[in-house]
This record gives sequence, structure tokens and C-alpha cells, in this order.
Amino acid sequence: MSENEIQCSCEGCHLKTVVYNSLNDADILSVCGDRRECRYSKGDVIIEENAEIKEFIYLKSGLVKIFRKVADGREQILNIATPMEFVSLLSVFSEKYYKFSISALDETSVCVISLDLIKSLIISNGNFALGLMEKMSKNADKIILQNLSLNMKNLRGRIAYILLIFSKDIYKSECFDLPVSRKEIAQLIDMTTENVIRILSEFRRDNIIKINGKNIEIVNLKVLEQISIHG
Repeated sequence: MSENEIQCSCEGCHLKTVVYNSLNDADILSVCGDRRECRYSKGDVIIEENAEIKEFIYLKSGLVKIFRKVADGREQILNIATPMEFVSLLSVFSEKYYKFSISALDETSVCVISLDLIKSLIISNGNFALGLMEKMSKNADKIILQNLSLNMKNLRGRIAYILLIFSKDIYKSECFDLPVSRKEIAQLIDMTTENVIRILSEFRRDNIIKINGKNIEIVNLKVLEQISIHG
């Protein structure tokens, strides 16, 4: 077992209730016996683009970015995944090699399960298979709808939209530490880093947000929401 792997029990884990509640005790024991729990520090690579797909990965805690390299070597961030998401679902059943990379944005732990075991459970248990299909559909919907929303907005609207995602969906607070750099925000919303910095400064000047390093405090939530909607 490598240094970033830890042992733990599946009993009481939220992972069991997300999809595995359709499995019987014997199947749960086989999953728990196969499963590895791995911990990663901020910046660690969890999945490398073009690596062979051999495992099924569930984000237990922390925050990760899913990204790919584009032709000029830049990164394009596809999604920021939060706990209780199956972060490998985008390619795991359709490809032999990953089409994207995943790295930790925070202290993160994932559950890793053999893909062969997951496939055998799909074959033997229709309810389990349906549960995974539901998760796959939700993951795809999240990415598609987010990209559609961003494409319809101007630069100010995109920044407001992303700040609201961090505030409402991820941290559930109007004061939070941004887990991504200005450059990563630009990669997520298809802008230049300079434009991200400029618009954040405009929001601060207009007393919509306060900025202290990585810390963001939303001072005027209603105005930020209006910018996101109409921007």
C-alpha cells in the first residue's frame, strides 16, 4: 500500500447510500475488500490524460478540477467536481484511455475500485446499473448546462456566474477562499487571465465583492446575481 493510501470501512460511508444501497451484503463486502482510499494534497495529479482506464474513482472529500490539454499546450478546465461525485464517469465505460486529467484543488480523498468489479456488479444487478446511469446523466447535465450558461454570457456575467457557483454550490457561504488561481478561472470560463483580474477588480471597486488574497466576500449578492443573469 502506497503512502497516500489508507484503510477504512465501507460501513456508514455516504458512498454506500449514493449507489451501492442496491447491493447485498456479500457484494458490499467484495467492494470494501477491493476498494482503496487514497489521499492527495493540493496540486497532486489523480488521473493523467491518456493513462489506461483500470479503476473506478469516487470523490469522497475535497475538490478537484477535470481538465485537458489543448493544441497550444494550455489547459482547458471542463469541470470542478465536489464530494459524492464519480469523477471518472466521463470516460470509464466508453474509452480505453482517459481523455482528461484530474488534479486536487484542496486536500482530497478518493475511493478507488477495480473497474472489472464494477462491471461485474453492473451485469449481475440491474438496480445498481440504473443507479450508475443516473449518476452519469447528472454529471453530463452539469457540465453541459454550465458550458451553455457560460457561452451565453459576457465577461462580467461569466465571472459573476463562477463566483456564485463557489458561493452557493460549493462552499454555501458568501465568504470563502478561492481554491483556484486567476489563471484557472480564465481556463474554466474561456477568458484571458488579464480579463479575470480586471473584472474582479471592477467588482471590488463597485463594492460587489471584497478581495483579500484568495479570500472572497460577496458584499452585494443581489447585484452579483443580476450581473450573472443579464451579463
